[in-house]
Amino acid sequence: MTASQSSPRVSVVVPTFHNAQFVEATIESILAQTFTDFELLVSDHSSTDGTWDRLQRFAADPRVRLWQTPTGGGAPANWAAVTDAARGEFVKLVCGDDLLYPTCLREQVDAMDAHPSATLVCARRDLIDAQGGIVMGGRGMSRIRGFHSGRAAIRRTVALGTNIFGEPASVLMRREALVGAGGWWPDFPYVIDEATYALVLLRGDLYAVPHSLAAFRISAGQWSVDLADQQAAQVIAFHEELDRRVPGLLTRADLARGKAMARGLSTARRLVYLAMRRRMTTSE
Repeated sequence: MTASQSSPRVSVVVPTFHNAQFVEATIESILAQTFTDFELLVSDHSSTDGTWDRLQRFAADPRVRLWQTPTGGGAPANWAAVTDAARGEFVKLVCGDDLLYPTCLREQVDAMDAHPSATLVCARRDLIDAQGGIVMGGRGMSRIRGFHSGRAAIRRTVALGTNIFGEPASVLMRREALVGAGGWWPDFPYVIDEATYALVLLRGDLYAVPHSLAAFRISAGQWSVDLADQQAAQVIAFHEELDRRVPGLLTRADLARGKAMARGLSTARRLVYLAMRRRMTTSE
């Protein structure tokens, strides 16, 4: 089956908003995949910085569909809109400034095929700066690799107080499981990805690829002390709501440790953010 047929194996969905500086590199990295049975859906959230104009060079590619969504609702609304249009067996969301490495789809689809009970495959990712240089390599997954029970993986991410699975570009999900879970869980915007992964993993298992298959781009605007505090608060709120929704999934110890870890990581992020801000300001 080819990507031009009605049901590609993978839907790569890209919600864009003010990504003019990076979006072409993002789309090029997806179109350069060694795995070819995919569709690429790009939904621009009424950007005003030229993102939509830059996307037009890809409009003639039969693998690509482009459209715009109206303003309002923020990232959760655009994530939902572009994902709802997906037709593939698997779905991968890639933000409009991140990158996929050439074998990303091939390796993750192979992992899904080898482990039919898996509803989510994650991989390590590199953190890159505006110039594409690697700031931190091989991040994520907290030293897990291979096959794991979905429920055990949820407990681990909660107890560690952080998203061990990584940003969406490093994750592939079964679309049926994502739809069955209700789509992206929008109640906690700063951890919408991790919260949604938990719902998907309630429906199956996890496979973790132990090397980097994607790159997450960081920017000066992300290195905010205030943001660190807000993220920690939403992590804790997500844990509490998950415990309410799924009684017996988490222990009191999981929740207590997760709360302490989230707050501790918030303090650590303050120091990292200050260091990154100085680094990025110096390099400009």
